[in-house]
Amino acid sequence: MGMLDEYAHIVGEDVIHQLRQLARPLAGKRVVHVNSTRVGGGVAEILDKLVPLTRELGIDCQWEVVSGEGDFYACTKGMHNGLQGNSVRIPENLLRTYEETNAQNAERLRGQLESAEVVFIHDPQPAALLHYCPNRTGKWIWRCHIDASHPYRPVWKYLRQFVSSFDASIFSLPSFAQPLPNPQYIVPPSIDPLSDKNVELPAEEVAAVCTRFGIDPQRPLIVQVSRYDRFKDPVGVIHAYRMAKEYLPSLQLVLAGGGASDDPEGEVVLEEVRIAAADDPDIHILLLPADAHRTINALQRQADIVLQKSTKEGFGLTVTEAMWKGKPVIGGDTGGIRLQVVDHHTGFLVNTPEGAALRIRYLLRQPQKVEEMGWKAQQFVRENFLLTRQLREYLTLTVALLHGAQDRIELG
Repeated sequence: MGMLDEYAHIVGEDVIHQLRQLARPLAGKRVVHVNSTRVGGGVAEILDKLVPLTRELGIDCQWEVVSGEGDFYACTKGMHNGLQGNSVRIPENLLRTYEETNAQNAERLRGQLESAEVVFIHDPQPAALLHYCPNRTGKWIWRCHIDASHPYRPVWKYLRQFVSSFDASIFSLPSFAQPLPNPQYIVPPSIDPLSDKNVELPAEEVAAVCTRFGIDPQRPLIVQVSRYDRFKDPVGVIHAYRMAKEYLPSLQLVLAGGGASDDPEGEVVLEEVRIAAADDPDIHILLLPADAHRTINALQRQADIVLQKSTKEGFGLTVTEAMWKGKPVIGGDTGGIRLQVVDHHTGFLVNTPEGAALRIRYLLRQPQKVEEMGWKAQQFVRENFLLTRQLREYLTLTVALLHGAQDRIELG
């Protein structure tokens, strides 16, 4: 049984038939995705399944990763923070390193990129590649996964000189988009319901994960799964937990995350979290490897409530994952979390640790509400945020770009 047949059991045969129709005009064409890491973060997780699924539709789909040294990632982390609104000054020498690193990667990947019919460039790290591929023959698309709604202007001005040359750009939400001289498309990201992080787990496996980390399955548990990043506000989650615990003394908290090879700030934030936790035995700070997908799955399934108290968020796939498992989510009122957490229906939107604590107390005293919100959350994800929907929109966009201004596109 192929991947498409497995997805048909979840999304229905009609959805798979539509994917096959859209893929027919693209049969045999080369599509290349480029990002900055194969592990860690939502982009890598999406591409890990999106690429082979695209291949199964008869398209020559490849995934390439740019590489660089410490200064390159320090620069691109500054770009990431600047796009999300932080006032960051990126030194001139780091910008030169950024350009030189993209030039070196372009030299290594030129054969693949210049001959491809379609190239998807993900986020700022490889955004300058197009500048160093002057003989490209296909369409290039810049895919921004970041909340760029209010960028720090000097950072955006620098990046814009590169992304303006693309044939199209994709943002996750309308509010994230910035004025560009190319067509802009809105494509929210998605989760893979068949991945280790989202597949159903036997109860024994969930229990074993609780035992391994000293979590009491008989006591209420709140969980946040995120890499250790200030925008995810893990210290704010600890403050919310402490306020809620005054009324719910048996409450437990898990902060589960790991690093990503393109994020040099993780260790600093992790130390801040450990200091804030202050040896509380009911706070479990887990530093998990990038492949701990079933462990994360089990933690989310054991949770009574999942938090994602981000202050900035491109989309927040951990929110989608938790909702798919039938959990209400208390999320920061920002970015893509707003698109998923329908306030008072699939969870609650909050702006402060005090607000999060209030909602934790409310839900844990009303188990029927937890169940009702969780059911609504799962149905909302089924209809809007599964991988097959994102693939359909990428295929539609690709067919449209390759056919230009034609009045009619025949799918066969």
